[in-house]
Amino acid sequence: MDKLTKYFRDTVEEMRYKTTWPTFDELQKSAGLVLIGSLVFAAVVGVMDITFESLLKAFYNSFR
Repeated sequence: MDKLTKYFRDTVEEMRYKTTWPTFDELQKSAGLVLIGSLVFAAVVGVMDITFESLLKAFYNSFR
């Protein structure tokens, strides 16, 4: 039980005194970059999906 207590004390100490937390402005900038990156990635995947769907439909319809 002592090891578990020491683990939690060390964890709290590390989170309070040794960890550097970003400022609110840094968090906002990072969140904006993640949002923009996610939207770009979703758009690229969406375009690829539509393109491959059209190509496969054309390919399958050529055998009818």
